[in-house]
Amino acid sequence: EEVLTLLDAMSRASRQEPGCRRYRVHQGTEDPRAIVLYEEYGAEADFTAHCASAHFQDLVIGRIVPLLEQRDVLRCTPRAEAAA
Repeated sequence: EEVLTLLDAMSRASRQEPGCRRYRVHQGTEDPRAIVLYEEYGAEADFTAHCASAHFQDLVIGRIVPLLEQRDVLRCTPRAEAAA
């Protein structure tokens, strides 16, 4: 619950950042300890600024990460759709 409360604060702050298109927190239905963040930014520079922000450093690095059993980060880029 502490991680989810901190992520609520992180979501609010992140959604105010320039270039943040989406920031959603998902919780597992079968295992409520599983949490997935879906973040989308307009450009790589926006994501870099997000990671350098004071709220990211305080909330994620300083307070959330130490509470996690494990943390996997998967960075993706949208795939262009093929012409039909």
